[in-house]
Amino acid sequence: MASEAIWQDEVYTLLREANVTQFAYVPDAGHRILIDKSLADPDVHAVALTTEEEGVALLAGADLGGARGVLLMQSSGVGNCINMLSLNKGGRFPLLTLVSMRGDFGEGNPWQFPMGQATQPVLEAMGVICLRADTPDDAVASVRAAIPMAFQGGNAVGVLLTQKLLGAKPF
Repeated sequence: MASEAIWQDEVYTLLREANVTQFAYVPDAGHRILIDKSLADPDVHAVALTTEEEGVALLAGADLGGARGVLLMQSSGVGNCINMLSLNKGGRFPLLTLVSMRGDFGEGNPWQFPMGQATQPVLEAMGVICLRADTPDDAVASVRAAIPMAFQGGNAVGVLLTQKLLGAKPF
């Protein structure tokens, strides 16, 4: 059973055991532990993005070069990726993204609701398989399931880390 304090460590270990060496991210408190671990790991490339859709292209390039990557983004960034996700559909390369959700359980910021509520339908419309994680155990199990779905199955897979898991940010 994953404890709340260490589920991110377990997720990072799963990613590294799956030979994920590219961590594309836009700075986000929900991904802070994964980002910090990737920055401290000399065996990976952690790439800070100026916008989330750059991460889709970066992961396409990683796949073409024989590497595996993960895109860490917040639900508000999914809207920035819609057009770029067509690259994934056409190119049929694996895409693994971990999405920290906003605009759901306990949200107080009205600006987060539109994209937070649209995240899963938008991703699914672009062919991304979505797995939701509400608890630490869900997060570990979902990432464990998403890895072969993406890298062996050649799919685009998004693990949606909900606010039940991450907690709502104060507003």
